[in-house]
Amino acid sequence: MPNSSSISEFLLLALADTRQLQLLHFWLFLGIYLAALLGNGLISTAVACDQSLHTPMYFFLLNLALLDLGCISTTLPKAMANALWDTRAISYAGCAAQVFFFLFFMSAEYSLLTVMSYDRFVAIYKPLKYGTLLCSRACVTMAAAAWGTGFFYSMLHTVNTFSLPLCHGNVVNQFFCEIPQMLKLSCSQSFLREFWLLV
Repeated sequence: MPNSSSISEFLLLALADTRQLQLLHFWLFLGIYLAALLGNGLISTAVACDQSLHTPMYFFLLNLALLDLGCISTTLPKAMANALWDTRAISYAGCAAQVFFFLFFMSAEYSLLTVMSYDRFVAIYKPLKYGTLLCSRACVTMAAAAWGTGFFYSMLHTVNTFSLPLCHGNVVNQFFCEIPQMLKLSCSQSFLREFWLLV
């Protein structure tokens, strides 16, 4: 993703100006992160280890827990590190990776929630055909489609965003990299930036 600008790093939003508040944010984020790791880890372990939970609903729930782990692990560790070490910098490649993985996990999660709603629809309205419509092969195919959709969506938007030249500085007004903030830094015409914000 070559960029014609010479920006090698971005400065993320500082959540607080004083050191005490930065440390408070670190401990708050650490608590949230550990709770998410524990909750999703317990779900994943229970579904993987308990034979009675090897049903389509719990298979999709396992995928959802993995996507949640990925999503929260994309943004919070860097925010915690910045708060702990009193820094704001993130490299250009790190910012692009953060945008890609955040979009990947979020869009795959939306796709998976759609698949899970179909699973519940079939279970409620067609219970006699549930086993044939949602066999293990169909479940794996639908989950793979959700993950693949997330990958292609995030790849498309990340490549398009980071191919724009940047000329409005390197300060990102958010505690993690995201497309709307990157577009505010781009040199592209305003209508183009507004179009990407709507997509």
